[in-house]
Amino acid sequence: MASHKHLTFSVLAFLFAASLVSAQLTTNFYAKSCPNALYTIQSAVRSAVTKENRMGASSLRLHFHDCFVNASLIKLQLGGPTWVVNMGRRDSMTASLDAANNDIPAPTFDLSDLTKSFSNKGLSATDMIALSGGHTIGRARCVNFRSRIYSETNIDTSLATSLKSNCPNKTGDNNISPLDASTSYAFDNFYYKNLLSRKGVLHSDQQLFNGGSADSQTTTYSSKMAKFFADFSVAMVKMGNISPLTGSSGQIRKNCRKIN
Repeated sequence: MASHKHLTFSVLAFLFAASLVSAQLTTNFYAKSCPNALYTIQSAVRSAVTKENRMGASSLRLHFHDCFVNASLIKLQLGGPTWVVNMGRRDSMTASLDAANNDIPAPTFDLSDLTKSFSNKGLSATDMIALSGGHTIGRARCVNFRSRIYSETNIDTSLATSLKSNCPNKTGDNNISPLDASTSYAFDNFYYKNLLSRKGVLHSDQQLFNGGSADSQTTTYSSKMAKFFADFSVAMVKMGNISPLTGSSGQIRKNCRKIN
């Protein structure tokens, strides 16, 4: 298992999500008002990840969820790829748990459901497959993969056995297991390598290599990490530009945990 030292953070300030319109966003939005913003954020994140490895995956997950449901966030870029992000997004004045639950792709989704969910946000099937690679880090709760390990047949036997030891059939909903047991703390392409061996932890993961239209792209990413990194970077920028709040809409919070 790779250590957190293999998780390289290049933090790019990135506020607030939710028509892919970026004309009012700029890469130097905070150049005058807060010229040290990126460095300050980067330092804070590095410190957080040093103390707790899972903070890397948690931050990436937060970015994904917030962009899908019009909330606010600071985007972190993990691992190998880097990209330039437009800034100037403003915070939402509200937060909706229902919107989050309804908008976020479920771990039980089939390929068609995943494709539709991302398409509804202006993201292509290519974007969906690339962004799913974020599961190369992080963990999942037992309740989200129990049905897969006990009921599905397109799963590696050794993986299912290992997961069952931490996820009983009736209890342990909140027990967690890595989405990529090979290199849990390294942002790489082992997620796709695992799928080719039927080692996708979530049902929705294995859908990317299950005899469908996603198989070819998944196979490519499994052997060409640079291609995965390039497509992931493009997709992250697109996702970050989903309906940004700009101008007089929303606010730039002084404390990200609450409205001003």
